[in-house]
Amino acid sequence: MLRKLHLKKEIQLGLGLMIGIIFGFLLHKGGVTKYDIIIGQLLLTDFTVMKVMLTAIITGMVGVHFLKSLGIAELHPKPGSVGSVGTGGLLFGVGFGLLGYCPGTMVGAVGEGFLDALFGGVVGMIIGAGLFSELYPRLEKSPLNRGNFGELTWPQLFRLNSWIIIIPFSIGMIILLVWIEKSGL
Repeated sequence: MLRKLHLKKEIQLGLGLMIGIIFGFLLHKGGVTKYDIIIGQLLLTDFTVMKVMLTAIITGMVGVHFLKSLGIAELHPKPGSVGSVGTGGLLFGVGFGLLGYCPGTMVGAVGEGFLDALFGGVVGMIIGAGLFSELYPRLEKSPLNRGNFGELTWPQLFRLNSWIIIIPFSIGMIILLVWIEKSGL
């Protein structure tokens, strides 16, 4: 069934739009589309964003690997390098700190009518994506590709079954979530 769905691009786009709307609604309900909540996370005074993100990471990690173990899904990790991840993380962090939005929360904030997210964020993302795609041929052979680690995943790196990493990692994140909640953070 999923292989047939993979061939139907119009249905994929419709599903993507529907899932995106649901995702934005859930971000809104979680409170993480609000500038004050996100800045509170950056200032380490409000951990709502961390709670939502850790919950999403656990759910996504377990769900994807469960589907993979059933043969329903396949992983296609993208190649990376220390230079590209470091540079991308730095640019992401600066934008996140200046605007108070990450890409997901920014689009959710636009859906709520926040003009700073629309003009400062979405327009900036479009300009940035356009510049990146235009400059990519020159960037491909730049220092950004130093420290290339390919399509490596943690289980591949340690030569372990995925669940040997997923289960303790999930337990650790759940313990952290419980601790954050009990601490009142």
